[in-house]
Amino acid sequence: MHFVLSAIIALLALLDLMLGVGFLVNPAASGADFGLSAGSAAAEGLSAMRADFAAFFLVAAGFMALGAWRRRGDVLTVPLALFAIAFTGRLINLLVVGSYEGWWLPMLVELGHVAALGLAIRVWPWRRRRSKFRVG
Repeated sequence: MHFVLSAIIALLALLDLMLGVGFLVNPAASGADFGLSAGSAAAEGLSAMRADFAAFFLVAAGFMALGAWRRRGDVLTVPLALFAIAFTGRLINLLVVGSYEGWWLPMLVELGHVAALGLAIRVWPWRRRRSKFRVG
């Protein structure tokens, strides 16, 4: 089970790595895949997509790859928080604004991330920090 879970998280990390690099290299095309456009202030919109989306996906991918490689649950708390907040934001939008075409796919991907990361955090060990001050 540990190997399969490592493989799933590594594949999700690869997906996130590709998305992050896509936003760095060509934010307009990557943004269009997410239903975004740079708008009238193209430089600002492209800059925000390049910085914020790339950061989100690359940080998630890095921590997920490290966690999968070392099978350490503590490392996976960062991407879990990112994807849980993203899912919550989409859920709030769905409740407030309503559904739109294809609304379920990004939510399904984020929920898949949350489920896999949550399971790995529960199953894999956490590194314990050694205290400099021992009593006894």
